[in-house]
Amino acid sequence: MYRKYLMLLLFGFAGLSAFACSVCEKQQPKMLQGITHGTGPQSDWDYVIIWAVAIIVVATLFFSVKWLVWPGEKSPAHIKRLVLKNN
Repeated sequence: MYRKYLMLLLFGFAGLSAFACSVCEKQQPKMLQGITHGTGPQSDWDYVIIWAVAIIVVATLFFSVKWLVWPGEKSPAHIKRLVLKNN
C-alpha cells in the first residue's frame, strides 16, 4: 500500500524537476528552451556527442530486450540447460 504512494511521490517530484526555471530557459537555444537547466550547448560538437550517445543507448536497449526475449541459444550443451533441466 505504501509502495504505491511512494512511487507516486517519486515520479511526481521527478516530473517537477525536469522542467527548466525561467532563468535557465533564457540561456538555452530555442530548441531546448523549457527542457533543461543550466547553460546551453557551448558548440556544435555538443550536439554531435549527445546524438552519438543517444544512438548508443537506443541500440543497447534494443539488443538487450531482443536477446532477453529471444536468446537464440538452441544448443543442448548450453549452460542454461543446467538450470532448466528437470531431474
